[in-house]
This record gives sequence, structure tokens and C-alpha cells, in this order.
Amino acid sequence: MPPHAESPSPIGKWAMSHFSQANPIGPGQGHLPSLLRRVADSIEDLGDVVVEDITFRSEPTADERDISMTVYYHDATESG
Repeated sequence: MPPHAESPSPIGKWAMSHFSQANPIGPGQGHLPSLLRRVADSIEDLGDVVVEDITFRSEPTADERDISMTVYYHDATESG
């Protein structure tokens, strides 16, 4: 096989979507339980999806930690 040719993959291909979410800036922005609830509500609002990965980011600020999460997902009706 030429070096530039793609190898056959046993895994089907699908489109991956993502969203990032954080608490509002200000008091409570570093409150992890609130962020987890927001992310859970957002995933539920998406409907029938498969979550492939969730990342967490935390960065210090002058007042509180700035935290956010990114959710990677795809439509559950797509193969993969």
C-alpha cells in the first residue's frame, strides 16, 4: 500500500459535535456542582446522543477558579 493511502478502518465514520459550558462569571463561577448540573441539563436537552468524551478545565482567576467542561457527542442514530 502506498504511504499516502488510507488504511481500511473497521470503525465507521460519523460527525462529532461538541459544546463547552461554564458558570457565569462572578460569585459562584468556580462552583463545580452547579457546572455539573448545567452540563447534565444540556446533554439531556440534546435528546438521543452518545457522549464520547467530557473534558474539564480549571484556571485560577483573581477571585475564584474559572471552570468549564467540553462535551463531545454524536447522534445516537449514526453508526459508530
